[in-house]
Amino acid sequence: MSSVRKASLGSTFESWLEEEGILEDVTAAAIKGVIAEQIAAEMKRLGITKTIMAERLQTSRAQLDRLLDPDHAGVTLDTLQRAAKAVGRRLRVELV
Repeated sequence: MSSVRKASLGSTFESWLEEEGILEDVTAAAIKGVIAEQIAAEMKRLGITKTIMAERLQTSRAQLDRLLDPDHAGVTLDTLQRAAKAVGRRLRVELV
């Protein structure tokens, strides 16, 4: 059994991410992705097109596409909050 395999036996994926020093980045990206998907789902449910949503946010369609891209991490909390408000929702962030 290799040393890498022995070291990871009994550990969790989360602990491995922490050992690699990427837990915070991976967690932030996952949270952003979920929020982006929720905003897109609300837009669809309400019949809000990307053009209308971009107008509500006073931004470009390209910027909105980045906001809705689950893999694009460079979105601020302020932008996510404004997007949530634009679809009649609230963004809640909490420490656990």
